[in-house]
Formats: sequence, structure tokens, C-alpha cells
Amino acid sequence: MAQILVVDDEMGIRELLSEILADEGHTVLLAENAAAARKSRSEKRPDLVLLDIWMPDTDGISLLKEWSTAGLLTMPVVMMSGHGTIDSAVEATRVGAIDFLEKPIALQKLLATVKKALKHEVSPPKPPLTLDAFARSPLLKDLKKRLEQAAAKTPVLFLKSASGSIAEICARTLQTPKTPWLDLSTSSAPLTQEMLEKAAGGILFIADLMLLGKLQQKNLVYALERLEKYNLQLVAASNRPLSALGETGWDPLLVARLGEVWVALPLLSGHTGDVPEIASLVLTHLVERNEVPSRQFSSAALNALRLHHWPGEWVELLATVKNLALSALEDEISVDDVDGILLREASDAPRPAPALPMFNQPLRDAREAFERLYFEHHLKCERGNMTRVADKTGLERTHLYRKLKQLGLNLGRRSEDQE
Repeated sequence: MAQILVVDDEMGIRELLSEILADEGHTVLLAENAAAARKSRSEKRPDLVLLDIWMPDTDGISLLKEWSTAGLLTMPVVMMSGHGTIDSAVEATRVGAIDFLEKPIALQKLLATVKKALKHEVSPPKPPLTLDAFARSPLLKDLKKRLEQAAAKTPVLFLKSASGSIAEICARTLQTPKTPWLDLSTSSAPLTQEMLEKAAGGILFIADLMLLGKLQQKNLVYALERLEKYNLQLVAASNRPLSALGETGWDPLLVARLGEVWVALPLLSGHTGDVPEIASLVLTHLVERNEVPSRQFSSAALNALRLHHWPGEWVELLATVKNLALSALEDEISVDDVDGILLREASDAPRPAPALPMFNQPLRDAREAFERLYFEHHLKCERGNMTRVADKTGLERTHLYRKLKQLGLNLGRRSEDQE
């Protein structure tokens, strides 16, 4: 029979599931939180994991993502959730869970789900995307070389002007195959010496320093003090300058330590000729990992991506590729699909205020033009009521009349003191 790990913070549920599964002949392992689950998964290698979503240290979906990104999702995982977290459980199936059970768990449903899950063959984890995949792009080939040179001389590397997916691609490039990967951004539990021992020789990663909470900042300090002891490489990223961390209350000494050695991502907007190759490779990677349906770009679509200026840089490009793959109605992504995404994003972006024509005039003429617009605005707002216009502009009535006449504004028969 199978070895099944039950992960749930409620003792009653652990005991109930243990009794039922043991009666069926299975060996049952119990874990009350994510830390215990990590330990059991590492030491016992269960055949199946029943994983609760809500736990006191790290939630079940974050733990699932952690196992997936580290290549540890080698066993089927079934999520367990209360009524209010069903949407989260369904979302977990996109990350790697094969099914979910809604609490309270019915006996027959449990047994049927476990039987089905144990027959499920888990595909070997696909390798993560690294800069090695972009060898034909001179831009990213040079970036890879700079990253490797910098990382060879320091255990702490800051990725400037980067966050999210592109930061992970860079960090994965520095990861030696089959070595551990620990994302400090995803854990809400205190970092322990045991966790660092298990990550020894691997990469500690932070996708965006600006998003770390107080506990995660403490974890970062704890890790920094032990990098050399455990032969760890810390790769942290942010789209914001490090000075912004100090403005939010970070320890200046910690900020200075993080910024000792950094590599800046090249500006995509200055190398749009590389965009078609990069976009095609990213799309292929997403398809191979079953994150999007099978898609390919048309030549016209790739040309449209090349002509775009990419004000959002790498984050915008990677998000655009994924959204195109998910929203396209045909297997081939067309130029209309690209235009639909990019034009919609452009229309949602804040627009700068239009330049007024007076900016191109001499100061005296510009001042007169402004005054004319100013008084026309207040006359319109107050419907010509001179008493209210005088109050709004702070001018006495006599002075106001003189100014309007000087500006050539025709008063006509305006209302005087009607309120």
C-alpha cells in the first residue's frame, strides 16, 4: 500500500484522516504545518500528499509552488479546503495539484480521490527557464556573462531594474543543476538553521525586495549572516532604487550590504530588435510547462512586438506574452491580438497633461493668455454672476470689470447679483 502524508493544522482532521487511511492499509505520515511537511517530504518521500490550504506558517499553495519551482513536486498532491477557499484550491491545480477535497470531507469522496491520485503518474519536473535559452540574443548573452562574472566574486547579488519573472530567469541562470532553491519571498515563517542546511550550495532568491514584510526582512538578515557557512548565493531584485528601501524603514546597513554588487538589466526599449526572438522563446517555455495553451506567433504579430517601445520594459514584455497566449482565440497569435493587448494597455495608462499653447509664447503674451483662460473659466462656472466671480478671483468688482475689459472679454448682459 501507499505512504500518504496528511498536512493540516487541525488535530481532529489529521487524526480522522489517519484512521480512515490506515484502515485501508496505507501508512500515514502527519504534519501540522509547512515546516513539518517539508521535513516529512524530504525524509520519507511520500507517495501522496493531502495538503491543507490554510496553515499557520506557510499556506498550502505557497508550499505547493515552493515544491514545484524547486523540482520537488515528484508526488501527486491533493489540496484540502474549506468552502471559502474552493477557488484557491482550483487555482492550485494550475500550479501542480491534481485534485482537491472540500471540507467536511465525505468518506467515499476521500477514498475515491486517494485511489485516483495514487494511479496518477507525475511528470518529471521541467527545467526552469534560464538565459541559456536565449543564446541567439546578443543582449541576453551579454547579460548572462555579466551575471556570472559578478556572482563568482560575491555571495550577494542585487538585480537592478528587475523583479518578478525576469529576476527569476536571471537567478535560475546562476543555479547549478540539481542544487537547492529557496524563495525567501514566499515564506511567512521564521527562517531556521535547518532550512538553510537543506538549501546549502543553492540559491536564495527574492523577486522584489520592496514586497518583503518585517518577518521576511528578519529572515533576510538571518540568511545574510550565514551565506558563507552554507555556501549560499543570494540573488535579490527590485524595480525601485535601493534608496527607496531606506525611506520605508529598512536598516541602512542592510540596504548598503544588499547594494554592494549589482547588475542592471539592459533597457529593452533600446534593443527592440531582440524582442521577436525573446518573445518566441518565452512563449515556447510557457507552452512546454502547460501554463498556457499551445500557441505560436505569426510573423506580423512578432513585427508588431518589435515595433512597440515597451515603456514597462521586461515586466511588460513577459506579461504581454503570457496574456496573448491566454487570450488568443486561435493557435496562431495574430497582429490583431497584439494590437488589442497593447492598445488596451496604452489606453489604461495615465496620460500626460496636454501642453498649453501659451508655453510657446513670450512671457507677457503667455500671461495674458493665461489670464483670459482663467477668467473665462470662472465666468462660465459662475454663469456670469460677477459677485461670485469677484469672490472666487479675490478681486474687487471695479478691478474685475477693468481686467475683463483689458483682456477683451465681452461681458454682454451678465447676471449681477443673482444668487
